[in-house]
Amino acid sequence: MTDLGFARVDVDRAARTGDPEVVYGAGKTPDQVVAILRALHEKHPERAVLATRLSTESLDVVSRALPDAAIDLVARAATLGPLPTPHGTVAVVAAGTSDAPVAAEAALTIAVHGAGVDRVDDVGVAGLHRLLGVRDRLAAADCLVVVAGMEGALPSVVGGLVGVPIVAVPTSVGYGASLGGVAALLAMLNSCAPGVTVVNIDNGYGAGVHAARVARQSVPR
Repeated sequence: MTDLGFARVDVDRAARTGDPEVVYGAGKTPDQVVAILRALHEKHPERAVLATRLSTESLDVVSRALPDAAIDLVARAATLGPLPTPHGTVAVVAAGTSDAPVAAEAALTIAVHGAGVDRVDDVGVAGLHRLLGVRDRLAAADCLVVVAGMEGALPSVVGGLVGVPIVAVPTSVGYGASLGGVAALLAMLNSCAPGVTVVNIDNGYGAGVHAARVARQSVPR
């Protein structure tokens, strides 16, 4: 553990779980984000460390204070250090462009946690032919992260097309009765397709960690 005064950074998490601690940026000041990223990087210089849910101000401060950091404006995240060699592949399947921030967070998390990423964007059920056209890519992946808002139907449809493990991510995208993603969350929890697991609303990070672990263990080293 590294005690920064305002945070006790778990620098030994990788030894216990295989994955280092990640900085959850919401609610933290930009300087706190920089300090935690720096502490984790000093402990794990051989692999990327990740900070998620960064404000515009934090993204700007990180880019200036840590010039080697890579900034992902869509995911609202930053990484410091080299990405690990990927083992296995996760397809990140997004229903629409409005789901892009959550899909981007999932994709970056997967890469940081040691799996390859295949992005499949804008294949929502309103145009089912788009999804059918990429079925081979879905079947070839070791795990799927399926991101959707509105009525949240996409994971169920994907689950009926392929037998790959699926992590469903409801997003807070939709009109009033979507209830900030609750409608999609309940739809996914009640999926009639087997093999669909569900994370919390907008939780691209949690989905990405799980999917990366599944993919890594799917490929012999």
